[in-house]
This record gives sequence, C-alpha cells and structure tokens, in this order.
Amino acid sequence: MRKCDVDLPEPNLLKERMRRLAALDLILCEEDWLCVHQYMPDWAEGVEVGKIDNGAGDDLFVVFAQGGVIVKGFDHESPYSPHAQDEYGVWPGMYEQVPEALLQYVQDEALSTEDVTFCYWRIQGDEHWYSGEYERPEGMDDGSEFLLGYLNDTADSYAEWAKSYFEVEVDLPAVRQLIEGGRTSAANIAKLNPERNIEDVLGQLIELGVTIE
Repeated sequence: MRKCDVDLPEPNLLKERMRRLAALDLILCEEDWLCVHQYMPDWAEGVEVGKIDNGAGDDLFVVFAQGGVIVKGFDHESPYSPHAQDEYGVWPGMYEQVPEALLQYVQDEALSTEDVTFCYWRIQGDEHWYSGEYERPEGMDDGSEFLLGYLNDTADSYAEWAKSYFEVEVDLPAVRQLIEGGRTSAANIAKLNPERNIEDVLGQLIELGVTIE
C-alpha cells in the first residue's frame, strides 16, 4: 500500500465536516434526494456514513467505523471507472490491500462496491491515509480532487457553492455558525431558509448530532 497523495483531514475532522455540511444542505433543501451532502449517524451499529452525491452520476462514501475509516469515490467520467474498461470490472488492485476490517463495509450493496475510481483508508491509530499499490497511468484522473472538492472547509466556500447549487441567497453568519461551531438555532434556520418548517428541521438536526441553541 502507499500513502495517500491527496489532502484528507484527520478522521474526526472529516466526520464533523461531513456532518455539518449535511446539516446545512438539510436546512436549505427539504428534498433529501436533492441534497448533495448527506450523513447517516446510525447506518449500522457503531458505524456512521457520510455521503456526497452530486446527482450527475458521481458519489463519495465515507464509512466511519470503530476500526478506522474508509473512503470510496466514483467519478463516472474517470478512465478508472469499470464502465470505461474493455471488460467491465473494478480497476485491478483497487481493493486488493484494503484491510478486511474496512473492506467489508464497501462490499455492502448500498455502497455500490463496483462503482469506484479511488479508495483510501485509515486504520484506527494510524497517522496517515493509505491507498492500494496499483497501476496509475500518467495523466489519468481518478476524480478524487473533483469529489473531495465538495468538502467545503470554510463558510465562504460553502455559501458560494450553495448559492449556485440551490439558487438562493445564503446568510453567511448563519452558515459560519454551523461550519465553524457545529451548532445552530431556530433563528438561524429561518435566516437560511424562511420557507422551512422549523420543527421538522430541528428534529432532523438533533438526529445528526447538531447542537441547537
């Protein structure tokens, strides 16, 4: 295996970022299927899953388990895609070195195992993210930079993205409170989306683990 060559946050930071981004999408859009950022805190016992789905055939799953974290991404236009091979199949070696304790999670049908163009993992206690040792032809894009770019790490970057995607004006201070502090309030929810049913949103945010002031 080899050290991951993309910039991924520490596991706990990644978990919180995905949770907070999912909370913001949830506030801005009541249609789950239109939310790009999603988070499932009770996917299985002791397992949480963050997801990015841009609605254009590309997705990213991050499984947070007791033994570590595994990231599986799929860019449907990448030459690493099974659909781009002469014979349909996962790119040779993609999963070969993934620890079994983590591989079991991406083998779940809900995570579309074969739809993969990059995979990273980090065992509990490790200091680095890793990927498999497989052939990486020069110039071939696996889509990791593209999909990981949805993990907006500042309030400004999220607000700019959300304004374009949801086609709404976004209250930056309300976004900042969630992005930076992991908390929100009924007043800020109303600022972000005046048409949203506050009680419905509050219940969903509490399930996500967001602090309500």
